[in-house]
Amino acid sequence: MHIGELEVLRWAHILAMVYWLGGEWGVFQTSYHVTNSKLALDERRRHMETAYRIDILARTGIILLLPLGLHMGTIYGFVPLDGVALTAMWMIFIAWISLTWSAFLARESDMGLRLTKIDEAIRYVVIPGLFLVSIASMLGYGPLDIGPGTLWYGAKMALYAFALCIGLGLRFIMRAWTIRFRRLAEGPNPAEEAALTREISIGRLMAYVYWITIASVCFLGATKPF
Repeated sequence: MHIGELEVLRWAHILAMVYWLGGEWGVFQTSYHVTNSKLALDERRRHMETAYRIDILARTGIILLLPLGLHMGTIYGFVPLDGVALTAMWMIFIAWISLTWSAFLARESDMGLRLTKIDEAIRYVVIPGLFLVSIASMLGYGPLDIGPGTLWYGAKMALYAFALCIGLGLRFIMRAWTIRFRRLAEGPNPAEEAALTREISIGRLMAYVYWITIASVCFLGATKPF
């Protein structure tokens, strides 16, 4: 049996999606212990460390989905990238993933916070860019070569961009954990505890929308309905 480039990319795409969805569920469950003020601070910090270690796989998966999707789109003929542009695209995304992992490895330091903010700032460019490309292409203005029967690709890209928006909000909450736990280490702080409770309540509501969006992205990719 011949296994081609597209099949390998599809396998990697599914794997990245699994890590994305599974990782977000793991962080969601761990957050209950991170924000539980009845637990000792050291125990809460251990749960926070677990959450970060789970989340880095989700972060890696969500970033990898984009170059994998663009590469498959090139094979399908939807994305106008030649060999050189395709290589350049992968180099850019490898650099982005390296930045994400660097921020993770330095997460307890000020440098880690700065790297995390740079990681977040990249999304300020990627998200509107994806929305613009997907909507313009579905309306027939390019740059994607899609139309009736292949509009699912543009819709999937738009939903992915929306998921990035939600993920960015969740990243803000996790970044705040580092700062808040530094303050809690100085002694009891009702204001910080209240902020944690408020933020995680918002984050859990966002997570439900996140999972519905991820499921919708999966559905479009699997069924290609229009």
